[in-house]
Amino acid sequence: MIQEFKEFIAKGNALDLAVGVVIGVAFGAVVKSLVDGMIMPIVGLALGKVDFTNLFAVLSQGTPAGPYSTLVQAQDAGAVVMSWGVFVNSIVSFLIIALVVFLLVKVINLIRKEQVAEEPGMKDCPFCLTAVPEAATRCSACTSDLSA
Repeated sequence: MIQEFKEFIAKGNALDLAVGVVIGVAFGAVVKSLVDGMIMPIVGLALGKVDFTNLFAVLSQGTPAGPYSTLVQAQDAGAVVMSWGVFVNSIVSFLIIALVVFLLVKVINLIRKEQVAEEPGMKDCPFCLTAVPEAATRCSACTSDLSA
């Protein structure tokens, strides 16, 4: 069983996945810091000095009863709160991460297209447009005769 585990860990996919998860967690922490520390204060200032981390709705009073000036104060009093400001911060973080991942995928796709286009000795089949070697006499995808 230990040998099987060693073989599994030694495979490239498991290592790639592990590296991806670690990088993803680190990237998420950086984006959260960016959103909480830089973006949301600017948005809050533009909206009239609003601190999004302290936007909440009290669903049930705690002891002592409110009003509570901060989310931490309400939670310490045992109040049941819906912290929608933290949710807004999370949505902004998600959108930034999604944008960065989208841009990363676009760049990787461009690099892959350039690599395929630069492959020497390749031509397109005139019938199915599959890339085949220059010396091929038949297309490997549609088996059309390419000698003419």
